[in-house]
This record gives sequence, structure tokens and C-alpha cells, in this order.
Amino acid sequence: KGKCPEDGWDESTIELFLHELAIMDSNNFLGNCGVGEREGRVVSALVARRHYRLIHGIGRSGDISAVQPKAAGSSLLNKLTNSVVLDVIKLAGVRTVTSCFVVPMATGMSLTLCFLTLRHKRPKAKYIIWPRIDQKSCFKSMITAGFEPVVIENVLEGDELRTDLEAVEAKIKALGAENILCVHSTTSCFAPRVPDRLEELAVICANYDIPHIVNNAYGVQSSKCMHLIQQGARVGRIDAFVQSLDKNFMVPVGGAIIAGFNESFIQEISKMYPGRASASPSLDVLITLLSLGTSGYKKLLKERKEMFLYLSSELKKLADNHNERLLDTPHNPISLAMSLKNLDETNDAAVTQLGSMLFTRQVSGARVVPCGSVQTVNNYTFKGFMSHANNYPCAYLNAASAIGIKKQDVDVFLKRLDKCLRTFRKEAKQEKSINEISDANAATEQFED
Repeated sequence: KGKCPEDGWDESTIELFLHELAIMDSNNFLGNCGVGEREGRVVSALVARRHYRLIHGIGRSGDISAVQPKAAGSSLLNKLTNSVVLDVIKLAGVRTVTSCFVVPMATGMSLTLCFLTLRHKRPKAKYIIWPRIDQKSCFKSMITAGFEPVVIENVLEGDELRTDLEAVEAKIKALGAENILCVHSTTSCFAPRVPDRLEELAVICANYDIPHIVNNAYGVQSSKCMHLIQQGARVGRIDAFVQSLDKNFMVPVGGAIIAGFNESFIQEISKMYPGRASASPSLDVLITLLSLGTSGYKKLLKERKEMFLYLSSELKKLADNHNERLLDTPHNPISLAMSLKNLDETNDAAVTQLGSMLFTRQVSGARVVPCGSVQTVNNYTFKGFMSHANNYPCAYLNAASAIGIKKQDVDVFLKRLDKCLRTFRKEAKQEKSINEISDANAATEQFED
């Protein structure tokens, strides 16, 4: 039926299934005589086993989704993977999605492929409207495609950084709709930035007849992000949304899913991919989803949501203990931010030093964001880089509750963060005591003089 099974398969069943697919490829035929330049020959038995002898990859030179006659098994694997992934995207909340395909590139290059496809539909266009998110790959995806990003600064509402809809519409009017390739919005992001106002952006795109591409990098695991995409497509225009395989399905880096609501446009994108492609990302995600089943994936989504609430409550307690606060970002369903105001005021280098301390203590993924850092990316200079704003009011630390996180991860992180912050407080007290003694000595000397 081309759907993800409700209950996951055991390993031996999955391996039997993959071997059955592999023997349909010509390189595994007994007595096969190959005289072409691409015959699926692999000299290393270890490499052959690692790929289950599915060596031909996917697609043909003109279309990544096309069937390859001498690789019937690999082609079937590709079709099934795309079908199973589509089923899971619907299950995750975007119920009206009509088409998707797995592409063997990470999110940034997959976005580039979408922009290059739109180039043929809008030959005059040279700008992409982009509500600012400080993440290099999504910015570079537009530059690599040959377009000029028009950065829309976010609006500070409480602690949250939100989409400036008025600025988006004003920029469309100023540049002219025909000169704009698309609006490039974002769902999943680091707090205090929150997902873009997708419904309103989708309506603006529909009103001005401008395509809308959504960077949904790790949004599949969030029902809120998927709901935004579903609603955006319902009330306005969303042409494609792109998500990472590794972040949402816990497979190795190297693949993404391009999905949308117009099957012909998604097919156009797949035909834009030059040449054949590696089957590894498709193989990895198919094995993963067959082993989990829909029940297993739903369980992971539920656990992630529970861990988000736990991380949020425990991080708030820790923040209070250190006279800091958990920033109020209710619209971000994955990422949290804790202020580091006291640390920043104590010592300019203390904030970045905290990041180093956490990393050396084997805490990965936590981002420490100082105030006022400046970075140039492809000749564009961003003030306050990593904070998604020129002048965010305070330095802060990020932590995320992503799919697969365990209670132990949260507990160990909080324990190590607490210890690091206590070290800074102790050092600050010692420095204060030394300064007080020095001041007292100086006063005594002055009195004696």
C-alpha cells in the first residue's frame, strides 16, 4: 500500500526485504554481463554489504524520481521510500500534502534546488524575501542559487522575535512582485526567535502571486510547526517545504525531504536535480521507518513533547537559582533560551567561556549567544549574529528538546550547567573580595599619609 506499517518490523524481516529488492538490480543477476561505464561494480565486499548490494543509486540522468530499468530494486526502494515518507508527513500533521521525495542533500542545498526550479518560472526575479534567521546554510542556499536575499529584521514582542509582516509587504511593494522569486520563511528555529507567521505570509504570497518556500528543517517532529504549514497552505500559498532527514528521523546527515501541495511542481524540482543520486539517505530512512512503524514514531513524538515540558520547568528552576530567567517564548515548541545577563555584566568574555566550559564537559548542542557579535557571511554583515536581531536585550543560552532526547540527557545537562554557573559566581565573589581588600588597603594608606 506504500504506507508506513503501524507496527515496526524486526531486523531480520527488514534485511530479507532489502535483499529481495537487491536481487532485482542487474549487477546482482547471476551471469550478468555489464559493458557500460556504470554497472554497479563494487570492489570492496564491506562496502557492498553496507549498502545491501543496492549499488545503482536512484533516478536517471534527467530525473531523480525516474525508474532505472537495470536497477528495478533500487527504483522500487526509491518509490516506496517517498511513499512511506509522505504517509509519515501526513501523520505528523500536514494532512493535505500531495507529493514529496527524498533528496540526497542536506536542507541548505535542497532549498537551493527549490530556488533554481523557480528561476525558470520567474525569469525576471532576482530577490528573495527572507525574515532573518541567523543560520548560515539557509542564507547561503539563496546566494548559491544566484539570488539576492532581502533581509527582513524581526520584531521584538516581549522576549520573542517575530515576523515583521508590515516590513515584508512594504518590501514587496518597493521591489515589485515580479522581481521577487519567493518568500523564504522558517518554522523550526532557535529561541528567542519563534516560527514565522506562516498563515499571514502565505496570504501575502497568494495576494501578490509570489511563491513561498518554507525551511522546515527540524519541524516534522513538532505538531505546532506542521500545523502552521497545514494552515498556511489552507488559507494562502505554500509551494514547497523542506525538512532534514537526520534531525527528524535520527539517521546520518546527508538527506532531506522536499514536499508540497502541487504534485507537478514537486516533480519539476525532482527533474531539476542533475544526474543520478545516492540511495543511502533513502535506504536509511526506509529502514528506520520500517523498524519504528507509525506507532513507534508517534511514541517518539510524544516523548519529545513531554521532555520539552520537563526541560522547560527544570531550566526555569535553575535560572531562578542563579538570578537569571527562562525567556518567555511560548510560540517556540522545540527550543528554549535562558538569560545570561549577570554573567555578561560580570565579564565580557564570560558568556563565550561558558560555552567552552559546557563543550569540554561533553554538553553538545547548547548554544551560548553573547550580545553584539558581528559576522560577515558572503559579504553580508549581520550585527548581533546568532541572536536573530541587531540588538537583542541580553546574552542567553539555548537548549532544545529534539526527537530522541532522554530524561538523562536533560538531568546531566542541568547538573553540568549549574556547576559551571556556580564556578563563575564563586570566581566573581573572590574577585569582589580581592577588590574590596585592595580598596580598603588603599584607603588605609591614604589615611596614614
